[in-house]
Amino acid sequence: MPAFWIAHVKVHDAEAYGRYASLATQAIAEHGGQFIARGGRYVQLEGPDRPRNVVARFPSLEAAEACYRSPHYQEALSHARGAADRELVIVEYED
Repeated sequence: MPAFWIAHVKVHDAEAYGRYASLATQAIAEHGGQFIARGGRYVQLEGPDRPRNVVARFPSLEAAEACYRSPHYQEALSHARGAADRELVIVEYED
């Protein structure tokens, strides 16, 4: 069953976060992830405003979690720490 990786991000250091994004894109693709939304227009209705919103579709919840825990993604994440405020959740699709 597919799963979605949903991230809400407020970037403070664009250079460091750019390094994260480049490495994370590769790690996500390695685990079968495909971007559905990445940045773009949004309307904030509730909660803290995070102007960068990303949705990636993975083949399964397990694949999405394996991506997050992978050494390649953790290397990418080291560039995001301190460079952005982030919230990330994995949600399984149910029809």
